[in-house]
Amino acid sequence: MLVVGILTGLIILVLLVVIHELGHGIVARRNGVVVEEFGVGFPPRAWGKKVKQSVLGRNVLVSLNWLPLGGFVKLQGEHDSASAKGDYGAATYWQKTKILLAGVVMNWLAAILIFTILALVGLPKILPNQFSVPIDTVTSVEPLKLAEVEKGSPAQKAGLKVGDEVLLIGNRDVQSASELSEATKTNRGKTTTITFSRDNQERTVPVTLRDETKAGQGYLGVGTSQRLSEIRATWSAPIVGFMTTLQLTGETFKALGTLVTDVSQGDVQTASEKVSGPVGILGVIFPQMQQAGWKPLLLLTGVISLSLAVMNVLPIPALDGGRWFTMTAFKLLRKPLTKEREEKIQTVGFLLLMGLVVLVTVADVSKIIR
Repeated sequence: MLVVGILTGLIILVLLVVIHELGHGIVARRNGVVVEEFGVGFPPRAWGKKVKQSVLGRNVLVSLNWLPLGGFVKLQGEHDSASAKGDYGAATYWQKTKILLAGVVMNWLAAILIFTILALVGLPKILPNQFSVPIDTVTSVEPLKLAEVEKGSPAQKAGLKVGDEVLLIGNRDVQSASELSEATKTNRGKTTTITFSRDNQERTVPVTLRDETKAGQGYLGVGTSQRLSEIRATWSAPIVGFMTTLQLTGETFKALGTLVTDVSQGDVQTASEKVSGPVGILGVIFPQMQQAGWKPLLLLTGVISLSLAVMNVLPIPALDGGRWFTMTAFKLLRKPLTKEREEKIQTVGFLLLMGLVVLVTVADVSKIIR
């Protein structure tokens, strides 16, 4: 099962990157730029064949490469200063903009499609204010069950057991782990009541909550399990798919802003907990396959796709947004972007990016070990 989980994670990552690169290639061809190679994975090359006619143009080399970490598209004359017919560099500013941002658009479209499909069969609710069309929405809510009762905790003293369904804390309705956490925090140090269901029978017992907590402990002393609530739609599914992508994109930008703030304030530990790379993604995908089924896995695929879109739109050298930003800056300054200058900028950006990948991977491994 571990091997299956790892292979599934790699396939998802490669597929999303291939979709991204395919966007670059198709738009490049439509704007007169010659596509020389379309690669799945990164060199060294394992196999290659020239395709006489394809959506990417004529005589395009399609290759499979040994490093399964994504893919690439190679354009003729990729430097901004190239000027021969069919070169990327010979395209107009607007054509280059479309080519550079095509991959971002493809990843966003893939996310919209995934969330639309999920809206039809059951889109997990992961945001408090997640978009839906009320007149065309059915929401299913799974009960909140206890998965763990800490020894000597207020919950154990009150007689709670694993498998009990939590209904009320005092008179407050509890339907999720976050609502349970908030209700117990509000009543910390107090004696209140907890209403739960066991064997289809409701029971209410008094419980005295802790007045403070330590890491890994709550005021009640329980761990919970619950399938995510699901939103189902029919005719409004495409609208829900689009709006969910928009909402999650906003949340991703917000999270990046928080990450930058943490790093600028020197809080590297907190920052490392908020970010994941390929290893961290595989660490999430594997338990999803084991426990939660295909819907959360498909949801995760959609989230990764829009995350790729957001990351590539950022003005970081070596990424699409960085290349566009560099091209635009030199155009505004009316300075030539020579091949040497562009290579230096992109090389420095690439090295910084690889350094970040190494740091994130180390953080991922440490989190998985913990």
